[in-house]
Amino acid sequence: MKQPIRVRFAPSPTGYLHIGNLRSALFSYLYARHTNGKFILRIEDTDRERLVPEALDYIYETFEWMGLETDESPKNPNSKYAPYIQSERLQQFQDFANQLVEEGKAYRDYTSAEQLEKLRQEAQAAKQPFRFTKAMAKLNPDNPDDPYVIRFLVQDGPKVTWSDAVWGDQSWDRSVLDDFVAIKSDGFPTYNFAVVVDDNAMDITHVFRGSEFISTTPKNLLIYDAFGWKPPVYAHLPQVLGQDKAKLSKRHGAKSALEYRDAGYLPEAIFNYLASLGFNDGTTKEFYTKAELIKVFATNRIQSSPAVFDPERLDWMNGHYARQLSLEELYRRSENFWPESAQAADAAYKKQVLGLVQERLKFLAELPGLTEFFFTEPAVDKRLITKQLADDQVKDLLPKIINLLEASDFSEADLEKKLRGLVGGEGLKTGHLFGLIRAAVTGQSASPGLFETLHVIGKERSLKRLNYFLSHC
Repeated sequence: MKQPIRVRFAPSPTGYLHIGNLRSALFSYLYARHTNGKFILRIEDTDRERLVPEALDYIYETFEWMGLETDESPKNPNSKYAPYIQSERLQQFQDFANQLVEEGKAYRDYTSAEQLEKLRQEAQAAKQPFRFTKAMAKLNPDNPDDPYVIRFLVQDGPKVTWSDAVWGDQSWDRSVLDDFVAIKSDGFPTYNFAVVVDDNAMDITHVFRGSEFISTTPKNLLIYDAFGWKPPVYAHLPQVLGQDKAKLSKRHGAKSALEYRDAGYLPEAIFNYLASLGFNDGTTKEFYTKAELIKVFATNRIQSSPAVFDPERLDWMNGHYARQLSLEELYRRSENFWPESAQAADAAYKKQVLGLVQERLKFLAELPGLTEFFFTEPAVDKRLITKQLADDQVKDLLPKIINLLEASDFSEADLEKKLRGLVGGEGLKTGHLFGLIRAAVTGQSASPGLFETLHVIGKERSLKRLNYFLSHC
């Protein structure tokens, strides 16, 4: 009988999920759903010094926002595979490590931190890579309660080999591996040891993680071999770099998932964009629904070369998804992004405004900048028009504009007819006249279509602003 597919995502609760981690979660989710397998959330909290108490809640929030539904997690455990929080398996880690000691596959090392540092410095002075072996270890304590670590014994043998789902056949010589720590002096396991025990206990079949973990895979496989356990299939995902080809960081515009949410990015856009960082289905298609990505996802379509994070492309993609939403849905999602001045406005008016700016909106946090003038009276800024019109032209034109608009029914069609007629009658460039009206009514050099903007702001308020601008010229 074929073993059921079980894919886990196992973050450390040390803060918000950054883009690289979220992509690993997303690829794990896509593969689990594509194969009708199980998607599992496990929490690796054995790095006690870096724990952030709220981080687990951040992870749950991120998953909920992104629509990454789990089949098993600390919130919905399967008793067969519990616990789902690594530190709750502490006794098992210690028992398995002690088993290896009894079998001669690991040993207790009482070497002090000072002595270990001295050994490192000696290797550095000799310009040799530092590789700790049992010959260097202090195997007996001076006192019964002396602290110790348990090290895995890397014995001579054939190269460690495996077939990576992304990188293909891999081979590592054991001579480059040192006797690595399995249990630290505080009794907690290291990542390399804990992840193997956890994955085996939970019947994990596939592991998606960043390519920086390729160098740890030989250690993982040696542990599997020592216990006689079957290892999972590893798929090491390509690095995500900034546009300068350096490791991705905040200076490249990358944020945590929840920061993107709070800036008004849509989860559909983040989902689609992250899927494109290292995966291509062989077509030129840009936009995918979640269901479409699940259908086409395959490990042989994951590239090994680094992916480049492009914030402008993400903005463009997010703008596309914002434009695809119905006005009602966009209004629902924009609830927390309106300027404070819009709070007293009624929903019908705000929907009119939103309909005007939807085409220009890249992310929802842009709403205040794009819509403020619909709710507050703009300041007079003559710098917006001085390059196009002289002061005497402005003073001559504004009364004509006001008289014309007073006679308008303020429908978009009538506004266009009257204002284009004025352009022709005055022998002006369209942009100069419309720019004057836009500056007076919106206080901006750019806005949605002028006729649509005037219609939404309304006759009374538009005329009031034009008169105010005229009185301050």
